[in-house]
Amino acid sequence: MSTRLDLTQDVGALTAHVVDIESVSGGEKALADAVEEALRALPHLSVERDGESVVARTRLGRGERVVIAGHLDTVPVAGNLPSRVEGDLLYGCGTSDMKSGVAVALKLAAALEAPSRDVTYVFYDCEEIEAERNGLLRLSRNRPDWLAGDFAVLMEPTDGAIEGGCQGTLRAQVVTHGRRAHSARSWLGVNAIHAARPVLEILEGYEARLPVVDGLEYHEGLNAVGIAGGVAGNVIPDECVVTVNYRFAPDLSLEAAREHVREVFDGFEVRFTDGAPAARPGLTHPAAAAFVTAVGGVPRAKLGWTDVSLFAGLGIPAVNYGPGDPNLAHQRGEFVSLEKIAECERRMLAWLR
Repeated sequence: MSTRLDLTQDVGALTAHVVDIESVSGGEKALADAVEEALRALPHLSVERDGESVVARTRLGRGERVVIAGHLDTVPVAGNLPSRVEGDLLYGCGTSDMKSGVAVALKLAAALEAPSRDVTYVFYDCEEIEAERNGLLRLSRNRPDWLAGDFAVLMEPTDGAIEGGCQGTLRAQVVTHGRRAHSARSWLGVNAIHAARPVLEILEGYEARLPVVDGLEYHEGLNAVGIAGGVAGNVIPDECVVTVNYRFAPDLSLEAAREHVREVFDGFEVRFTDGAPAARPGLTHPAAAAFVTAVGGVPRAKLGWTDVSLFAGLGIPAVNYGPGDPNLAHQRGEFVSLEKIAECERRMLAWLR
């Protein structure tokens, strides 16, 4: 199969071609090469390359610059390549998350020689794996000037709805302690696993906040996602660890979220293992308001973490908007509606023309 991308074909056919160039995280080179080659053929764009990330920009001197971004990588293939079409549905690895969004961005890059705003198109690597390898994170650290803008659209799957900002996330270990003893003489010890019962009761009774941020309602969650304890089959354990995940709304900083978890588990040892900040919707920005008007529909809160958080860290308000269905992401039977892709392209063109 040729890896040369034809940006003149319709967006559905282009999506299928992008899907068929396998690009599991860490193996994006063939697709990044194809994207770079296709964009360098467009004289109205300035194109840069960093590893397997490609950035293309118009330089028209407009009053605003918007960033349109999407990741090139997918989760591992699960017998779902090459792509296939059944009726209005395109099946294949990455169709929903998020090669349909990538195809829309490529079509915009080709079609808009003189958009109403300057546009930066960002196609990056390694979003689906550990955060330290994320191509957008690398660009934000090494070449933040390439990402500069007034507003950003991350083309994550949203089923054609605007999802503002994103939740933050953190993981923590809530630790209970005991004293080891032989299980035949358990009264000589203190069972740390038994001592974890109050932690689970706190979680069972926890009432999640439903804060409204910039007009959007977020639904927080604090849940146990793991529990570990035990030494041997004949030993009373002296430590038990309950791992909890807190998904918090963008009215809290990462440190404020940590403090909340400390307060919830007051009296217990709490160890934080990782975390990522939330991002406010930014829908009050004029460029965002124009985007909402052009796309239509009622924006909703993003219940999850996405790379809009990285844009927020650069001071750029951002939303999620893409044709894929987030509920289908990473599934063996992943698919996307061809009409949803075409609709997304039409609405983005209406915004930028």
